[in-house]
Amino acid sequence: MNFKNLLMWAIIIFLSIGLFNLFQDPNKVKANNNQIAFSKFLSEVDAGRVVEVDIQGNNISGILANGNNFKTFSPNYPNLVEKLSEKGVNINATPKEDKMPSLLGILLSWFPMLLLIGVWIFFMRQMQGGKGGAMGFGRSKAKLLNEATGKVTFNDVAGVEEAKEEVEEIVEFLRDPKKFSRLGGKIPKGALLIGPPGTGKTLLAKAIAGEANVPFFSISGSDFVEMFVGVGASRVRDMFEQGKKNSPCIIFIDEIDAVGRSRGAGLGGGNDEREQTLNQLLVEMDGFDTNEGIILIAATNRPDVLDPALLRPGRFDRQVVVGNPDIIGREAILKVHIKKINTGPDVKLRTIARGTPGFSGADLANLVNESALLAARKNKRVVTMSDVEEAKDKVMMGAERRSMVMSEDEKKLTAYHEGGHAIVALNETASDPIHKATIIPRGRALGMVMRLPERDQLSVTREKMHSDIAVAMGGRIAEEIIFGHDKVTSGASSDIDMVTKMAKNMVTKYGMSKELGTIAYGENEEEVFLGRSVTKQQNMSEETAKKVDSEVKKIVDKGYERARKVLTEKIDDLHKIAKALLIYETLSGDEIRDLILRDKKPTRSFEEDSKEDNKEKSALGTIGLKPKPVV
Repeated sequence: MNFKNLLMWAIIIFLSIGLFNLFQDPNKVKANNNQIAFSKFLSEVDAGRVVEVDIQGNNISGILANGNNFKTFSPNYPNLVEKLSEKGVNINATPKEDKMPSLLGILLSWFPMLLLIGVWIFFMRQMQGGKGGAMGFGRSKAKLLNEATGKVTFNDVAGVEEAKEEVEEIVEFLRDPKKFSRLGGKIPKGALLIGPPGTGKTLLAKAIAGEANVPFFSISGSDFVEMFVGVGASRVRDMFEQGKKNSPCIIFIDEIDAVGRSRGAGLGGGNDEREQTLNQLLVEMDGFDTNEGIILIAATNRPDVLDPALLRPGRFDRQVVVGNPDIIGREAILKVHIKKINTGPDVKLRTIARGTPGFSGADLANLVNESALLAARKNKRVVTMSDVEEAKDKVMMGAERRSMVMSEDEKKLTAYHEGGHAIVALNETASDPIHKATIIPRGRALGMVMRLPERDQLSVTREKMHSDIAVAMGGRIAEEIIFGHDKVTSGASSDIDMVTKMAKNMVTKYGMSKELGTIAYGENEEEVFLGRSVTKQQNMSEETAKKVDSEVKKIVDKGYERARKVLTEKIDDLHKIAKALLIYETLSGDEIRDLILRDKKPTRSFEEDSKEDNKEKSALGTIGLKPKPVV
C-alpha cells in the first residue's frame, strides 16, 4: 500500500469520526445536564415551582417557574397525577413509545464493524491486485513490455549477426505470416538462445520486442518456483492464458535453467515443485491444446542441464547460439557503445578490438565505461586512446596497487621474474606477441607479462601449448639463474598451477601423449543430477594414474628445460629487460622488441613520466629512489 492510499484512508477515518460527533443527539447531551432526582422533583412540586410536566411512561420532563427545563425518572409513585393537579401543574401525558432505531442510529452503531470490513476488503484487493500477492499465488508474474520503456531495436545489437538473422525471421513471420504460409511453412514455436554470460542474449530478446510490434511478455525462470507445490504450474497456465488473449505474442523466459533442469528418477524427492512446473510448461508448449500465435523465446547459459524433453523440436524448434564475438563483431559492438561517450580522433576501434580477444559484449561495454570514468577522473573533455588502453589494462590485469611498499630486493626479483617470461616469449616462435610487461602490482600479482594473440584462436596446437608452458616456466628459471637455488620465491605458484593443469589436459583430454594414446582419462567432474550419472564414475586404475603423472611431469620438465636453455643463451637480454623494468616500471611490447632486437632504449622522457605519475606514487618513489636512464 502506497502513501497515497494510506492518506486517503486516514482522511476517511477522520471524517467518519467527525460525522459521528456531529450527528450525536444534542438533546441527549442537554438532558444529561437537566437531570434531577425524583425527591427534588417532589419538593419542587410541593413548593409550587413546577409549571408544566410531560409524562411519557415513567419519564417525566417539564418546566420550572424560573423557566429552566428538567427531566427525571418516576417510579410507580401513587397519586402523582392528583398531587400535580392540586398544585395547578399543567399536565401533558403521551403513551410510551416502542423506540425503533433510526437508519442513522443503525449506521452509527454499526460504524466500527463496517469500518473493519472495509479495511479488510481493501487489503484483500491490494494483495490480489497486480500479478501476485497473498491471495494470488497462481497468477503469472510475466510483465507486458511497452514501447515507452527504452525501446531496443536490432540496430542496438551488434557482433551476433548469425543469431540476429535467426530471430529476425521470427519477427518477419509475425509481421507477414502469408509470406511463409503460402509455401506451407509454419512459424517456429520456440527459440532457445544459448551462450556464455554477457554475450547479449537478453539484449537480443529486447530487440525482438522492439521490432516485432506485438505484445511481448517477459518473465524470469525463478518467478515460477515457489515454496508451495503446484503454484509454479498454475503460473505457467496463467501465463499462457494471457498469451492466448493477446496472440500473436512473444513470451520471453530468461534463465530458463532455473525451472527447466533435468527431471530426476525418483531419487531424493525434493524437486516436486520444479518438476510439476516443468511438466506443465512442456504440456503448454506442445500438448493437446495447441497454442497458436504464441512464440516462446528462452535464454540460458547452461544448456547442458536442461531436460531433453524441453529441447526437442516442437517445443524449441531452434537453438540459437550467441557466442563471444570475433574481431569484426567486437569492433561493431564497440561502435554501438562508443556513441554514448565523447571520444578523441586518436581512438581506433580496430586496435581496441584486436587487443581484446575473448571479450564478450558486456566486457566491451564495461571497457568503454571504464575509459570514460578514467578520462573524467583526469578532468578531460574527451576520451583518448591512452584512456582506453589504461582501462583495458585495468580490466584485463587488475587495478594498479601503487601504494604497496616493496623493498628494492623484491622489485629486483620481480623485474627479473617478468623479464624471464618476456625473453622466453620472444624466443618461442609459437608464443603470442608480448603486449605489455610491468612490475607495478596489479590485482593479486606483483607484476605480469601480458601477451595478446594476433587473431582469434578457436583451437590450440600442441606446439602452442609447449610454448606456453615454457613461457610460464621462464619466471621461475630466471629467479634460479640470477639469485640462486635458495633464493627462489613463491611468486611462480600461479605459473606452476597453470602449467600443471595444461599438461594434465594434454595427457588426459587432448590425447597428446604417445604413451597413453588418444583416450580420455579424466575423471567425471561434471555436475551430478538425479537420474543422470548419479552412479556413473570414470575412475582410472592406479597403474594408469601413475602413467598420467609421469607423462605430465615429462611435459612440464620439457618446458622447463626449453626455458632454461633460452635464458642461459640470452642472459644479456634478460639483464637489459630487468634494468629497463626497474627504471620505467612498464614496457610495451614494441619497446621490449626494440630493446632486445635493435638495442634501442625506450624514448620516453622522465618529465612526461613525472607528469603522468607522481614520483612519490611510483614503485621506486615509495622507497625514495629516482629513475635513472639506462647506460
